[in-house]
Amino acid sequence: MGEEEKRDRIPSLVSDVPKAISAVEGSTTAIQNVGGEAPKAEGRIPPPAVSVSPSHPEKKMPSDDEEILKFLKETEQKIIVVGTGGSGTNTLDRLFEMGTYGVTTIGANTDARHLLKIRANKKILLGKKISGGRGAGSNPLVGEEAAKESLEEIKHVLTGASMVFVTCGLGGGTGTGSAPVIAQAARTAGALTVAVVTLPFASEGRVRMENALQGLDKLRKSVDTLIVIKNDKLLNLVPNLPLNTAFKVCDEVLAGSVKGIAELVTKAGLMNVDFADLRTILNNGGYAAIGLGEASIDAKHDERARIAVETALTSPLLDADISGSSRALINVIGGEDMTLKEAEYVVAETSKRISGSAHIIWGARIEENMKRSSMRILVVLAGVKFPQYKLPTETSGDVEELDLDIIG
Repeated sequence: MGEEEKRDRIPSLVSDVPKAISAVEGSTTAIQNVGGEAPKAEGRIPPPAVSVSPSHPEKKMPSDDEEILKFLKETEQKIIVVGTGGSGTNTLDRLFEMGTYGVTTIGANTDARHLLKIRANKKILLGKKISGGRGAGSNPLVGEEAAKESLEEIKHVLTGASMVFVTCGLGGGTGTGSAPVIAQAARTAGALTVAVVTLPFASEGRVRMENALQGLDKLRKSVDTLIVIKNDKLLNLVPNLPLNTAFKVCDEVLAGSVKGIAELVTKAGLMNVDFADLRTILNNGGYAAIGLGEASIDAKHDERARIAVETALTSPLLDADISGSSRALINVIGGEDMTLKEAEYVVAETSKRISGSAHIIWGARIEENMKRSSMRILVVLAGVKFPQYKLPTETSGDVEELDLDIIG
């Protein structure tokens, strides 16, 4: 079986992450018979109540509405996603393909050639003097110094940000070293700062995992909330994939997680989550776990909510004991036939699995393009106990080290 065919077998839980997270804004138009109905002549079609013509000009927007719109535009929350290192910038490229609404993307890397290949609103070549655009050589210290060299440029692009996501794959040089520096700059500037990162596969060796864990310890001190996804856990979702394809799945999960959280506030829904809600859950949230779940189009209508929430709460990505979680952020996505009762069921089931005193904020959105009987869920559980990550055994450390900073 070829790589492309294997890729097609990736479960929809992962491959449909962009669909699970995206939302389509809907609107309801009320049609009013403003002028009353004209007298009907027998055998003739009555004329429309209001004719669209110069004699019936469109109503001008009330001045109050104009002022409100102006205020909203001036106070709109600025959300920035910084992808650093090879994996982090690959995640930005995936976000671009997904089409993420209402965010600004910034790619940062010490590898000039790789930076040219990815798509982002803004790019920063880190540490021109220290790295010469040739990468960090899998050395986190070089990545850290490169970020410090470019700190003023980093601060400049983060100016005015309300929320900053920092995403990378830990274990290499650039992402591991620069992520804590970038996160600290964002937090110091007053932005709600969330890191979404991956830990390397055990097969990548002991040295890479040591680098990752050291970087993780620095990063957790520089952010409000830290979401960690173990690449090895992803293998439970997509086993037997070629290595390069597995890395692409990691990029997709990172991108889908960032997109899902961001669009909770940038896209309107039936039950909206505003930025203040997001800050309530994620500000000083500590370690957080994320779960993605769905019910396929083959699910029975009265079972889809149960299937979707169970999939999310038993997801391999939830690599933590969630029973003590003190805060929860839930997003429920469904087709036009999704009911409020189903969304409430998802919230109720989640509340049973976490602390009884947990603060839960949830949103629900209709996605017009979703097929009937399908449902997708994103669950972010903050305030969980930080896991004790272990280093690979010496045996796995004998595997050849991989430099993910240059994997596209």
